Amino acid sequence: MTDRYAVIGNPISHSKSPLIHALFATQTGQDISYEAIAAPLDGFAATIEQLRNEGYRGCNVTVPFKFEAFNCATELTERARAAQAVNTLSFEGDKIIGDNTDGAGLVRDIEQNLGVKLQGKRILLMGAGGASYGVVLPLLTAGGTITIANRTASKAVEMAMKFADSAIRGGSYEDLAEQQFDIIINATSAGLTDSEIPLPSSPLSAKGGKGGIFAPGALAYDMMYGRETPFMAFARAHGAQVADGLGMLVEQAAEAFFIWRGVRPDTSPVMERLREVA
Repeated sequence: MTDRYAVIGNPISHSKSPLIHALFATQTGQDISYEAIAAPLDGFAATIEQLRNEGYRGCNVTVPFKFEAFNCATELTERARAAQAVNTLSFEGDKIIGDNTDGAGLVRDIEQNLGVKLQGKRILLMGAGGASYGVVLPLLTAGGTITIANRTASKAVEMAMKFADSAIRGGSYEDLAEQQFDIIINATSAGLTDSEIPLPSSPLSAKGGKGGIFAPGALAYDMMYGRETPFMAFARAHGAQVADGLGMLVEQAAEAFFIWRGVRPDTSPVMERLREVA
């Protein structure tokens, strides 16, 4: 029998996940179906129960239900606990296993697809919301040192303290003066509204630095995809290598596919296909 999976969100019609998993299934010869399901804003838990009763094997979870998925899970992986949110559920008998593949997807995109190793790199993570929580543990595990900057500095400090690791600290954007970073990741929603990010434009100008906050050869990574955000334009103007979040989207899906099927698909042709249809 065909194993059934789905992605749950609200709204959900824009989701690329059904196409991504269909391409994965064709490539790997897996007999699965995968659909997008819009759950009522007050009906996520009921939707999960219905899917389990209908024999679904698992589901992906997107906005705005990742925190509810965390609470629905009967078991949580370490990275789900660190993220305090779940984007991948596996149904195994009476168990609902919650995982978070966002950070793994980000790390894999940066290291494997973009060829930038994280070990020893100075990483600036912009934003202290759910998107940031989802990626901190994998970034730390990969060997990076992380600075979290947020408009409300106390939230960044609180987030850093929750990980209790000497390689992470939090503060305000003003605290970034006179600093440079090898990798800067935009985990804020500023790209949705074309809002500017308050990064220092030239913190090292007095010392002759030309890249501002971007170290020589720096990578600027925006979790948004499908458009040029103000952050990406700012980074290009300061000589950084720029990437959007499409690779993260595909790689986090590949991680979920691997959790469910035990097979890791080749993501390169899938990313090429998505670029073509964007």
